[in-house]
Amino acid sequence: MTKKVLFYVQHLMGVGHVFRAMRLVKAMARAGLSVELVYGGEPIPNLDVGGARVHYLPSLRAGTKVFREMVGANGQIADQAYRDRRRDQLLNIFRSTAPDILMTEAFPFGRRQMFFELLPLLDAAVGSPSRPLIACSVRDILQENRKPSRDRETVDLLKTYYDAIFVHGDPHFARLEDTFPYHDEIGDLVRYTGIVAPEAVSTGTRDSGDGFDVVVSVGGGLMGRELLFAAAEAKGLSSLDDKHWCFVTGINTAAEDVAHMQTLLSGKVTVRTFLTSLPEVLARSDLSVSRAGYNTVADVFTAGCRAVFVPLSDGEETEQIRRAEMLAERGLAETVPPEKADAASIAAAIDRAAAGAPTAAGAFRLDGAETTARMLSELV
Repeated sequence: MTKKVLFYVQHLMGVGHVFRAMRLVKAMARAGLSVELVYGGEPIPNLDVGGARVHYLPSLRAGTKVFREMVGANGQIADQAYRDRRRDQLLNIFRSTAPDILMTEAFPFGRRQMFFELLPLLDAAVGSPSRPLIACSVRDILQENRKPSRDRETVDLLKTYYDAIFVHGDPHFARLEDTFPYHDEIGDLVRYTGIVAPEAVSTGTRDSGDGFDVVVSVGGGLMGRELLFAAAEAKGLSSLDDKHWCFVTGINTAAEDVAHMQTLLSGKVTVRTFLTSLPEVLARSDLSVSRAGYNTVADVFTAGCRAVFVPLSDGEETEQIRRAEMLAERGLAETVPPEKADAASIAAAIDRAAAGAPTAAGAFRLDGAETTARMLSELV
């Protein structure tokens, strides 16, 4: 009998974890699991859900000025009635689907703003006559500026409700205890899956499709303008200035920022808003310049190109900085710390990467999606 997974995914600002979740959804479907996807963020155009049935909740996103504020589909701060409507709809979805597995993306390590609907969902699940297995899906490196009281609350929630924590990382690279202090209390729940990476890509040739000497990408672009500007200036300072560069600006970069970036560029340059498959393009390219987010690192190591990582730092972000530091410590990539992310430093890092070897094949376990699907199947 086909087992059913109800997978709760909510993005509040960036969309990277949504694409990681979609890789998990596709792997679960390939493994023969039936996936019911609960999606609570703003719609993403042409999102490939891999055959899952999608249940859209009234959308919520983080406020642009105050992150803790929740903004609804109408652009207004979501009031209690809006939240109640979401909660009731979510509970109805749970009852109607009667899943064998309930999986929450990030929560309770993150998505704390969603307590108003996730605690009722978890209570409904544990009180169900056919209690589902309850699992958490979380990346390998967490934010490190949390209050101790929040970490304690996370432990309490995990011990009360959860049967498994799927940590999407290679334990030989990063372990949960590196960024979560109370790991010993939940260690029996933890299962390392490997990195959730894209499916293996064919390197092909430059003639077989898009391929460049240097690809500069900034994810969705929400916080990428400084890197785009610095990399554009770095091109003229780099020994690769005469090569073919591609700048992928992301769908959220403002038009005026793209226009300014283009004034800084000369020579053989392609500018794209979005690439359908970044890993495939990177596999046909020589060098990547990017942030150090989970998905981008997975894409680069799947592709096997040379890499320069410039982690995001907004005064609160720590995950990308930690990831970049760990890559640099292991000699796996060139990195530029945020406080030194000027054009000259990025150009120097590009030149060092170009003179070095491509990213090491087999540096990480990249089978996280398939392993997660297999583990879920074995647990129910």
